[in-house]
Amino acid sequence: MARIRYAARTEAEIAAARTASGQLPDIWSTGVVAVWETDPDAVAAVLPPPLEPTARPLVRANISKVDLPGYPLGAGSVAVAAEHGGVEGWYPLVMPMTHERALIGGREVFGEPKKLGEVEVERDGLAVRAALARHGIAFVEVRGAVSGPLPLPEPAQKTDFYFKFLPAVDGSGFDADPVLVHCVRNEEVRKLEQITGDVVLRESMYDPIADLPVRTVVGITIGEKTTDQKGKVVERVSAQALMPYIHQRYDDPQQIVDGPPEGSA
Repeated sequence: MARIRYAARTEAEIAAARTASGQLPDIWSTGVVAVWETDPDAVAAVLPPPLEPTARPLVRANISKVDLPGYPLGAGSVAVAAEHGGVEGWYPLVMPMTHERALIGGREVFGEPKKLGEVEVERDGLAVRAALARHGIAFVEVRGAVSGPLPLPEPAQKTDFYFKFLPAVDGSGFDADPVLVHCVRNEEVRKLEQITGDVVLRESMYDPIADLPVRTVVGITIGEKTTDQKGKVVERVSAQALMPYIHQRYDDPQQIVDGPPEGSA
């Protein structure tokens, strides 16, 4: 009989897949990072408890092309500075990815707010343009010119905060209590340059990053880096407290309350 590909895999096949995933080579990306200061009230408003604002209301846009074996990946993130339990990090609001494969692990394992989108990183001599777009709207665009090299930073550890959850089958809340995840990344940079430029935010009903206006540009860079990441659940969180923020994850806020079709068993 021909092999049935949907059939159960053997223990040896499962072990081989796990071993292969643990032996991936360093994957390098070329990306633009823009950090700006925004309104403190805006940052506080988007943070679900128990996350809290940091002393400075910062927003970070990370727009990268990733050298994945076999096909290139566009990957982006827009996050606000946050703190939890004495740990400072970033809370991503949206993470556009250009391939479904990049969505699956991040969303299902870590709870990352990944969505399919368009990611552009372009360089022509000293001129640089990078953008994140969805539904035909480039809701974040970074434009500028390279103004010189920067010293390479030492390898660093950075933390992102995610909420992992599953909407309930009957459309009422969650199937289980949500959890707060600390995702720790070890980052190594091999090239870094400063950009003199600006950040443009465009109105989008799907990705309302324009609600976090650019008050002061803190810095814009372009560089090459590699990272790994490990996540850990640090606590279970109140479903009632998290529910008002769940629309951040979806284009249609009603997705969170979709119940089964009428008359279904």
